[in-house]
Amino acid sequence: MASLVGKNPGFDFLQQCCHDDPALRLMIKKLLAKFPQWGIAIVDGVLVDWE
Repeated sequence: MASLVGKNPGFDFLQQCCHDDPALRLMIKKLLAKFPQWGIAIVDGVLVDWE
């Protein structure tokens, strides 16, 4: 849903999803690459908030 509207779902939500399912982790990587303005990235498998 976030990829359709471009709205940041929030760091806490994304972090929780990253730990829940490996398939979701891949989708989140793609989503974060599409929206770098959110200031969130995955570095060495860990979700990082730039701010």
